[in-house]
Amino acid sequence: MQYALLPLETNNLLPFLGEVYFYSDFFSLEEADLYFKLLQEELVWQQEAIWMFGKKVLQPRLTALYGDPKVPYGYSGISMQPLPFTKILETIKQRLQDYTQHEFTHVLCNYYRDGQDSMGWHRDNETVLGQNPKIASLTFGASRSFQMRPYTEKEPKLKLELSHGSLLLMEGASQHHWEHQLPKTKKVQQPRINLTFRKLLG
Repeated sequence: MQYALLPLETNNLLPFLGEVYFYSDFFSLEEADLYFKLLQEELVWQQEAIWMFGKKVLQPRLTALYGDPKVPYGYSGISMQPLPFTKILETIKQRLQDYTQHEFTHVLCNYYRDGQDSMGWHRDNETVLGQNPKIASLTFGASRSFQMRPYTEKEPKLKLELSHGSLLLMEGASQHHWEHQLPKTKKVQQPRINLTFRKLLG
């Protein structure tokens, strides 16, 4: 299957119906190294079970949810109760908000232990995220291939390497018209931590 490689620039990367922006050096190498170590050690990682094709299976990654404890978040048949923001997550959130001028109330954290951990095709379009959610996705650790395609036609397929210290910002109508995934790969043996900040409606 062929994918068009997206350019590393701050213009809108989607050809139509949505907005996606990529910042490859949002954090310096020193900052990214430090944040990876702290997040790996300090967050409460767990492996949740979700419903897929009528069966309950363990997600192929570890997750954690932080944010407003009064507002839970659910997807794929599970409901997650957020823990209060840690000091490091609060620091990262504030930097994101200052840069993007968007408000974020929660962060869904994903820990991919190696290339065999993955995320299937999906949209972040739960009602609690509002009409046109803004999703800020940060990468720490191993670079992984992030793929996107239109939800209905499934073409064109786009891909982008999410690198250590990078920011991917999805907004506008992107979650209505595009789906995304992080596929398995035998080429990656190192772990990756992904923080996806979002605003949940209370």
